[in-house]
Amino acid sequence: MARTKLIKSKKENTKREKDIPDYKIKLVQEIASKIKSNRTLLIASTKGLPSSQFHEIKKNLRKKAEVKVVKKSIMLRAIDEVRSAELDKMKDVIGADIALFLSNEEPFELSGILADNQSPTKARAGDIAPEDIKVEPGPTDLVPGPAISELSAVGLKVAVEGGKLAVKLPHIIVRQGEVIKENVASVMAKLNIAPMKVGFEPIAAYDKVENKVYIGIKVDKKGSLENLRFSISKAFGFAVNLAYAAPETIKYLLAKASLQEKALSNKLNTQNQPQGG
Repeated sequence: MARTKLIKSKKENTKREKDIPDYKIKLVQEIASKIKSNRTLLIASTKGLPSSQFHEIKKNLRKKAEVKVVKKSIMLRAIDEVRSAELDKMKDVIGADIALFLSNEEPFELSGILADNQSPTKARAGDIAPEDIKVEPGPTDLVPGPAISELSAVGLKVAVEGGKLAVKLPHIIVRQGEVIKENVASVMAKLNIAPMKVGFEPIAAYDKVENKVYIGIKVDKKGSLENLRFSISKAFGFAVNLAYAAPETIKYLLAKASLQEKALSNKLNTQNQPQGG
């Protein structure tokens, strides 16, 4: 039987009843049940995601997560049905064009899987550069003509080689965080540079095991790996200077001790030499 809800009229201070279709009630209950039976609920944006890519990623995740697309109102009611104060925090970030991922994978692991399933795509005017976009020297498939002025306008040094244009010097045509202009996007398209990524963009996730909501859960694997390498380098140097013995530092400590022993031995030998009369 359909449930009803009371709606207050804007023109009159009266109330009327509106039936909630049975299929919506069942869908809310189904999603609430899946949230309760899975470890992770992850919400991701589908904005700008082509249909073909959507279905390809969904296929790749078949054994990792169940993907569902529902309206915002359905999602909010499902969260209410679960009755979790922590899960309620996700309501503030739920908007239009979203997909739900229900999985027993850990939230950050699932977010990383989504990052791995993103594909490179060409930039459009108005996009934000995700990193410094650098054009390296080398030949292109462009013939001389209008392309010379187009490439020169974005700072590229070009020359004609073998009937085609060649970039002579490396140059960053747009910096990380800058808005990509129309002429820059056009040049990147001509040079087959695809700096953007298309795929599901994680917004937030709920971990039932930890009973915790993570907002802004997007995983940058490349950036994280670079930060980890930098931290390891700093920690290694600190450990060697501290003379902390470990399998990774022992050979460097022995080499350092050997150099210090030689320096001390040379100094003692100099001091012990007889002074000239």
